[in-house]
Amino acid sequence: MSINLAHKFGQGITPRQFMEGMQKNKEEFAAGYEAFNWINEEDRKFFKSLNYRDDLRVLVLAADWCGDVVHSVPVVFRALEESGLETEVLILEQHQDTMDHFLTMGGRSVPIIIFADTGGHVLGSWGPRPQHVQALMIQFKQENPDREAPDYQDKISVVRQQMADKYKEGGGVNATVVSELRALISGF
Repeated sequence: MSINLAHKFGQGITPRQFMEGMQKNKEEFAAGYEAFNWINEEDRKFFKSLNYRDDLRVLVLAADWCGDVVHSVPVVFRALEESGLETEVLILEQHQDTMDHFLTMGGRSVPIIIFADTGGHVLGSWGPRPQHVQALMIQFKQENPDREAPDYQDKISVVRQQMADKYKEGGGVNATVVSELRALISGF
């Protein structure tokens, strides 16, 4: 399936506007943004080299209430700042039509980082979580397909805590998100 999102260019807000307008999780998001550091100098150089590419645009589907956004998007913003790539944030509730092109296991999960060419053709996307964190959710969904089960909420609370712990492993989410984004972009 070929997706074109050219009609979405100019409908988003800047990363700075997203951060300033957050109604939930603002302090935690800001702390992650300020704490960012490059774990690998080669990654920093790769993102810096993207300043010479004028053929890519980035759309970030996000919502300030989402824990995965709080963990990953500060890293995404910092890496993209280094890249100089034109980046817009699309608020999930205002862009569900776009979200529906990027469902995760049939559901709406953010963040989704969408890379497109200047004509709006989607080249690839990342999200909603680093692969090692997403693996926990995949396993949970496979083992608990009935969202109406009496113990579903208790079980998902446990897996969400496990996911939060995974985000902190190995020096935190910085290196993982940067590495996965770099691998994706390298294919364009």
